[in-house]
Parts: sequence; C-alpha cells; structure tokens
Amino acid sequence: MSTHEIAARRALEAIERRRERTWYQRAKRYALAVAIAAFFVESWRLAQVDLERFVSGLPKLAHWLAMAWPPKLDELPVFLERTAETVGMAAIGTMMATFLAIPMAILASRNITPLPKLYLPARWFLNALRGIDAFVFALLFVAAVGLGPFAGVLGIALHTWGSAAKLIADHVENANLGPMRAVETTGASRIVAAAYALIPDVLPVTLSTTLYLFEFNVRASTVLGVVGAGGIGQELKNSMDLLDFARLATIILVILAVVTAIDQLSGWMRRRLV
Repeated sequence: MSTHEIAARRALEAIERRRERTWYQRAKRYALAVAIAAFFVESWRLAQVDLERFVSGLPKLAHWLAMAWPPKLDELPVFLERTAETVGMAAIGTMMATFLAIPMAILASRNITPLPKLYLPARWFLNALRGIDAFVFALLFVAAVGLGPFAGVLGIALHTWGSAAKLIADHVENANLGPMRAVETTGASRIVAAAYALIPDVLPVTLSTTLYLFEFNVRASTVLGVVGAGGIGQELKNSMDLLDFARLATIILVILAVVTAIDQLSGWMRRRLV
C-alpha cells in the first residue's frame, strides 16, 4: 500500500470517527432534551396545575381586589410598629448570623482551614442550614421559646448563618493568598497573617453579603408572623383570616414601601463597598 493510500485511509478513518462522535453527541443532546421535557411534564402533573380552575377563580380575585379599595388607614401606626418589629428581627438575625459565619467560613475554606478533616463536615453543616428555610426554623423555635419576635430572630439567624458562611467561604477560596503567604514567611502565625493580609480583602465582600442578606431577610421575615413569630406577618395573617381585604391592602402597601426603601438603601451601600 502506497503512502498516499495510507494517508487517504487514515483521513477516511478520522472522518468516520468524527461522524461517530457527532452522532453520539447528538444522541446525548436528544436524550437530555427528552429527560428535561419528561421532568417538566411530571412536575406539571405533581403540581396539579389546572388552568381551568385558575380562569374560574379570576372573578373571585377581582372581587377581593375591589373590596380592598380604598385601604384602611386607621390602624396605620400599628402596622408601622409591626413593620419596624419585622425589620428589627431581620437586623438582629442577620447580625448574629454574620458573627457566626466568619469562623465557620474559615473552617469551610479549603485553602486556609486549620482543620482539613473538618472541611467537608463544615460544608455539609452549612448546606443543611441553607436547606432548611427560616420559616421552618421559626416554626420550631415558636414551639421551643414561645410566640413572639425572638423565635423569628433565631429562625432567621440559623438559616442566614448557612448562606453567609457559604458565600464568604467561596470568596476566601477564590482570594489571592500571595500576600498572606508573604506575611507568613516573616514568621507570623496564620491567624496574624490572615488578619493583616486576607481579612482586608474579604471584608468588603463580607459587608456587601451581609447587606444583601439583610434586605432578603426583611422580605422573608414579613411572613414569619404566620407561625406566631411576630412582626407584620401576624397582622397579615389576621387580615386574611377575617377576610378584611381593605386592611390587608394597607399592610401590603406598608410592606412594599418599607422593603423598597431598604432595598434602595442597601443597594446604594453595597455599590459603595464594591
């Protein structure tokens, strides 16, 4: 067999291999598309989506909206006080979570953890905290410490602990450790090196993360009163139970105004930190 024939044969074999790979890749894409479609079809069934019931319920919703206007303003001072309670719950819960998150983030950062064997358990622990919603934690603490905002604070703190520590740990793992290693070469301990070379780099992101979680917690904590954890959520539940839609509209407007103001302020502060 001549050199040209060998080269032509190899070229044909390469083309055939590319065709086989292309066919395999297409088959994988088709299989993935079928799996995704089947997933959403089954999700639609499990969620019991019924468009006919939705359409038939629109007149009832329109009737409720008509009953909600005009909003009742006679209890506005009470609603503002309850909303302030909600903001306080979110602030204290977020602050507690941030203080707890910093040492846990160090333990859960692969590149600086002082106890490498605890890296994965620490990550699993944070995943468990993030996986359980603040609403569920608040429900448990209502049973443990009784009704009131304190149960909401504890619920927010535990859930936010996992989220804050995970976000901070991810940033630490992606941080440049060159300055920290340089400080360590002078004989400084790892803690001292981290304090002088790593924390100044991580601190702005930590503060930005804390502000973001605070504004998220303000929104989330508005419903904690449903389980007896205090705040404006309790008034929201009472209005729903009494079908007092005018009172409900006032509460919703107060929540929207306060949440929007906090979002704008927090966003402005986070832009200043970055």
